Amino acid sequence: MAKKDFYEVLGVNRDASDDDIKKAYRKLAMKYHPDRNPDSKDAEEKFKEIKAAYEILSDGQKRAAYDQYGHAGVDPQAGMGGGGAGFGGFDFGDIFSDIFGGQRGGGGGRSNVYRGSDLRYNMEITLEEAARGCEKQIRIPSHENCDVCHGSGAKPGTQPKTCATCGGHGQVRMSQGFFSIQQTCPTCHGSGKQITDPCHKCHGAGQVKTHKTLNVKIPAGVDEGDRIRLSGEGEPGQNGGPAGDLFVVTHIKKHSVFERDGMDLHCEMPISFATAALGGEVEIPTLDGMVKVKIAAETQSGKVYRVRGKGVKSVRGHDVGDLMCHVIVETPVSLTERQKELLREFEAISQGDVATHNPRANSFMDKLKDFFG
Repeated sequence: MAKKDFYEVLGVNRDASDDDIKKAYRKLAMKYHPDRNPDSKDAEEKFKEIKAAYEILSDGQKRAAYDQYGHAGVDPQAGMGGGGAGFGGFDFGDIFSDIFGGQRGGGGGRSNVYRGSDLRYNMEITLEEAARGCEKQIRIPSHENCDVCHGSGAKPGTQPKTCATCGGHGQVRMSQGFFSIQQTCPTCHGSGKQITDPCHKCHGAGQVKTHKTLNVKIPAGVDEGDRIRLSGEGEPGQNGGPAGDLFVVTHIKKHSVFERDGMDLHCEMPISFATAALGGEVEIPTLDGMVKVKIAAETQSGKVYRVRGKGVKSVRGHDVGDLMCHVIVETPVSLTERQKELLREFEAISQGDVATHNPRANSFMDKLKDFFG
């Protein structure tokens, strides 16, 4: 049977660039890979054709020989000096390391190097601390090099040995039919070393658990759930990899007076019946001390007075929120007989002109009359 043209197999033109050939190969290899088509002989044969075409066209010398002499130029049996296109040496890493970003070992490759995991610390702070900023100390679990083996993991006087399974590469190659897969060495777990006589203190880990104290600067304006990143304070990396980061997550304690909404603060402002009716001036608390608020005459419950600039500063700028004071007209309690007498007199006088003195109550009664017809 005549062999197919390699350019036709990959679906590219004869003047295709190396990048175009590589892209076409990866796309077709993913499509026809046997793992994705376990019961398809056609897919398996197609995959072999794709691999053979790519081995030739991705090699500059082989491609030149193929362009000049065709299949005879790359057939070792034809005596033209071209390399064979067999499948026994197919390395999954060639294609899938580019696609999935995997690391390659073996053949002098590097061992697996892993970044340490990130850690999270939940910190509870007061509203005042969140608004003004503060500095806190936290104590977290950590790891440090063993002071007995100095991080080698081996008993003093001995040294780790090269892993016999992977030859020190940290990875092994598993053959499956016509292709092979590289994976982390199950013996040394990617380090490329074996410790036959481990340190008695760290038991071969090279590190021991400890605790460390860190100073955390809380910027003014942080809110619930904000994260402060401490670079390199997470778990240590493996095989020389960088340490992870520590994320301090802020949680604001419930305040007895204020509720926070972004940069604004809200509070209730109880006022007396007389102050609500006649107007006046009341003192209210803020995070910076007491301030006076003027109450207009005939103020009703639910009215909101805004005190500008008495909220919380933005953590990312210079803007400052406001304090929103929600009026609550307080009903007097524990009245004396004289107070009751005066209130009854006031009520009697008010009943003479309800529409003027109690407009909301009068409107409510009108609505009831309309409702019941």
